[in-house]
Parts: sequence; structure tokens; C-alpha cells
Amino acid sequence: MTIYVINPNSSQFVTDGIDRAVDPMRSAAPVPIEARTLAEGPPGIETQAHVDGVVAPMLAHCAALEENASAFVVACYSDPGLAALREQSNHPVLGIAEASILTAMTLGQRFGIISILSTSIPRHMRYLGAMGVMDRLAGDHPLELGVAELADETRTFERLKSVGAHLRDTARADVAILGCAGMTAFRTELETHLGIPVVEPCQAATAMAIGRVALQKTR
Repeated sequence: MTIYVINPNSSQFVTDGIDRAVDPMRSAAPVPIEARTLAEGPPGIETQAHVDGVVAPMLAHCAALEENASAFVVACYSDPGLAALREQSNHPVLGIAEASILTAMTLGQRFGIISILSTSIPRHMRYLGAMGVMDRLAGDHPLELGVAELADETRTFERLKSVGAHLRDTARADVAILGCAGMTAFRTELETHLGIPVVEPCQAATAMAIGRVALQKTR
């Protein structure tokens, strides 16, 4: 049995980053954790059309894994197909956006989201509204870098520091969320730089998945 962390885009560098981010959690997990790439996905999920387009292939991918699964993590900050996968699977299904927001609300009163692009923000606002947590949102500010551009770690970290400081100092966020699975490499350094908790969503969702699987083993 395995916790499958599904990257719904086709960029292997994103999946590799997810795998490194969850690696320290493997020793605490009651089952193996495997990060997987959805080959049918776009290089980055940056539009609503991208979000909608990956749902069917992701559901098919997860259906093929169902028999050996303990849990699924949807590792895209738009949580594509989350409700559909929960309906399809008999196992726990966690979305990294939902999990990161819930985690952030245990770490502070006002969370700020660092998005990749300004065009991502309307999707996030719809989701936050549906979750009923808009009153806890300090702000959602973009790096204005696409998924592929996040591979330039020096440039990305400089933008993260600038946007994170703005969320902290101007929007008064006391927790920051990295709003893309392509930002996994930066949590520790950014948290040290900003001096406030920084939530990496793949870690947040995987931690919840580990907890759910462990609870099932107590029955």
C-alpha cells in the first residue's frame, strides 16, 4: 500500500521537488510515499482550462493505482479534480491547497498566499470563498513567474523574499503559503528570511495523508 502524491502537470522538475519535500516525512509514514507525474498534463497548470483539462486523465491515472493505494494527494495548488477523486476512490484524498490553508490557520490568524501569476488569483479567490475562510486571508500576491520559470532558483527566491515581505509588512500576514507545488525547495530558507511560518502545501497535505492512514490502522 502506498500514499501517491500526484503532480498533475508534466514537468518532472516539479515532481522531483515534491519528492524531495516529502522525503523527510517518509520515516514517519506507515506506508511508502511515491511522487508521480501525470504525463498527459501541461508543463504547468496556469489557467482554468489547464485545471479542467487534467481532471479526466488524473482520475484515470488514480483509478489504475486504486488497488495499491492507501491515500492520494493532488499536488497542484488549484486542487484539480479533488471532489471527483474523492467520489471515485475509497481512500483518503487530500488537495494541497485545501490542506495548506487548513494548516496555515493553525499557525496564525491571517495567512498570505504567494501565487505564481496574477491570473491564478481569481481561481484562488473562488476556492477560498467556497471554503468560507476569506476573513482569514491577508492577501494573495503573485511572483509573476510561470511554472517553468520557477526552475531558476535564484530568481525565484528573490521574488519570494520580496512578495513574502510585502505580505508580512503591508498585508499583515502572520503565516505565508507557497501557492504552487513548484516552490517546494524554498520553504525553510523563506521561513528563516521572513521570520514567520511558511507552509509548503505538498508537505501539509502529505502530513494529513499520513495521519489519515495511521488512524485507519487503529481501527
